[in-house]
Amino acid sequence: MLQNDTYEYVVRLRREIHEYPEIGFDLPKTLALVRRELDALGIPYTEEFGKSSIVGTINPDCKGFTIGLRGDMDALPIQEEVDIPFASKNPGIMHACGHDAHTAILLAAAKELKAREKELTCRVKLLFTPAEEYINPGCELMVKDGVMDDIDCAVALHVAPTTPVGAIRTLVGGKNANSTGFVVEFFGKNAHAADQQNGKDAIAMAVEAYTALEIMCAKEFKARDPRVFNVGAFNGGNTNNIICDYCKMFCTLRTHSDEVTEKFLKRTREICEGIATMQGGTAKITVTKHMPYVHNDKTLTEKVNETVAKLLGQENILPRVRGMGGEDFSFMSRVKPCTQFDLGSMMADPSQVHPVHGPKFQLNEECLPIGVKVFVQFVMDNMNGIDFSGNA
Repeated sequence: MLQNDTYEYVVRLRREIHEYPEIGFDLPKTLALVRRELDALGIPYTEEFGKSSIVGTINPDCKGFTIGLRGDMDALPIQEEVDIPFASKNPGIMHACGHDAHTAILLAAAKELKAREKELTCRVKLLFTPAEEYINPGCELMVKDGVMDDIDCAVALHVAPTTPVGAIRTLVGGKNANSTGFVVEFFGKNAHAADQQNGKDAIAMAVEAYTALEIMCAKEFKARDPRVFNVGAFNGGNTNNIICDYCKMFCTLRTHSDEVTEKFLKRTREICEGIATMQGGTAKITVTKHMPYVHNDKTLTEKVNETVAKLLGQENILPRVRGMGGEDFSFMSRVKPCTQFDLGSMMADPSQVHPVHGPKFQLNEECLPIGVKVFVQFVMDNMNGIDFSGNA
């Protein structure tokens, strides 16, 4: 049971955050809001991990079992096309992935857990993370700085606009995909088109490499190994009568396997460098972003399911199909037992149901107190510790 004002509290915070979305690590208003609320609740916090993050602690004197709860804070560079009173006031920026809800739910859970602090036999870390959508993921920096060192396990949620309110989706093991962004650069030699024999055409190198990479993706992997490869931008040359000396391809790769990712990148280097050499040029491959897939720990996922069954009923725990999206909670999940569940947030009106990362995305605010309840009840159910020895 939540406190009487918690529903109003979580909705108000979500709308305030939604109205002033911010991107990446540049989160002054959002961070100020989180500090304001933690100060008001009397919850100590630190900003020592990574960049633009806040980690609050409930029951800080407890040195025993520690549970982490995570909420990401950043928005997307999208112009909102939803007519609501609290629509984005920042042109070209929108909370189109529900991180406003995630942050508000974590703050409301903090409010509830602070009120129960004397009952707790564990410590709770509140992980407010930046730059989930950014090229340099916020969670990666926090993990490098040791944020997980004294945390035994962590739980996160993500709103799900095609799942009914009152239901969640979970799965054990890989939840999504390895997400790797990389750039391939081809270097040739300028020449006038009338004297093309004196040039080395970087566009020609890139065109041949593009086709070769698509064939490699289709032919060199097992059919049961999911992978997605895409060239999203292809830039080269400045005018019509000059042989191009530089061309650049911006690529993304999604896989369900670390081994497939490693093989794909190795073959990309071999293919692109070989084609460039054959045509008298050179190639350079630079990985610009890599997020491993989220690994949902079996024991922890089962514990979350037990809590949800108690709150919502077993019938409202729905299966989830592993996706090809990326998520930087993955960095936490690779060092300690973690799990992330999907929180049903479907709009009641079918015409208002739109996917995340789109200008018309909306979520049903009735999902907010449900997320709070799951976080709080999970802590109360597991504050005496979890035995992870069965994972071995």
